[in-house]
Amino acid sequence: MTNIMIGGRSIGPSHPPYVIAELSANHNGDLAKALRIIDAAVEAGADAVKIQTYRPDTITLDADTPDFQISGGLWNGRRLYDLYDWAHTPWDWHDTLFAHAAKRGIMMFSSPFDPTAVDLLESLNAPAYKIASFEAVDLPLIRYVASKGKPMIISTGMADKAEIAEAVAAARAGGCGALALLHCVSGYPAPAADYNLATIADLAASFGVPVGLSDHTLDNTTAIASVALGACIIEKHLTLDRSGGGPDDSFSLEPDQFAALCSGALTAWQAVGQVDYGRKSSEAGSVQFRRSLYFVQALRAGQVVTADAVRSVRPGYGMAPKHLEQVIGRAVTRDVARNSPVRPADVGLPDA
Repeated sequence: MTNIMIGGRSIGPSHPPYVIAELSANHNGDLAKALRIIDAAVEAGADAVKIQTYRPDTITLDADTPDFQISGGLWNGRRLYDLYDWAHTPWDWHDTLFAHAAKRGIMMFSSPFDPTAVDLLESLNAPAYKIASFEAVDLPLIRYVASKGKPMIISTGMADKAEIAEAVAAARAGGCGALALLHCVSGYPAPAADYNLATIADLAASFGVPVGLSDHTLDNTTAIASVALGACIIEKHLTLDRSGGGPDDSFSLEPDQFAALCSGALTAWQAVGQVDYGRKSSEAGSVQFRRSLYFVQALRAGQVVTADAVRSVRPGYGMAPKHLEQVIGRAVTRDVARNSPVRPADVGLPDA
């Protein structure tokens, strides 16, 4: 699997998980709040903050027909145009947001939803691009993003394997050399049972790119578990207040939860490690508590060791219990005390 790099940070199975804080609509129309969310991402330990770049007129139509009305779910009863007008990040904020992220030392990039958004982000020298799940079928957009030569992350929510293959092919054809995929369930929120995290390994094997998780569950369990199954990137929404009333607040993490995600994902990655049957440094103090052979009777030099004269007990300073049959029936070469460890030399055996 090929690693990718964003802003000097390597991303792939041999590197710690790359954690993205999705700001999305959680600014609730308040630039100061958006800046505070960036600060919260930094303090939580995120690697990057992601925003979304669109205007309501670049993502939908100002129409009242049934096609443009939301029925059911979190945003039931709203017009699409009104939802996106409420949720969008104003374009004149972008320079301020990017500058603040740079000042705080955290990467910022965005999901563009049309070519004009890409052009705006190019003017800000965005270091990478994210294609949202709903846009994974917009192959012309993917090719246009790819033409900019930046790393690209594509979310795969709702896409079947054939559609994912088409998106990957469009990215490659457009010139994208650094590509990653995010396994995703586009429910808001999404139940953990829908995630089928085993898909992560299949995506990696099928497309030969780093694979991560865009997580819309309500806690950290699914995201942290995904690291054990090979997720190299974790994306999760971050808000200052889950009860803030914004479009995405209710399924986002608050800062303390996000900090726990960053810590837990790193711990999970460290725990996965590599195949290693050797003794670990943390076990050094425990070796003494393994079982070993001890004399339970005092014997004089020349006496034969009988079955009732030796036992396998803790601690582990004597010969290993596997040598018990070799020891029984041999004569001791010197006097041995009761409750003393059996040494090879005690019974005329070579050191193991």
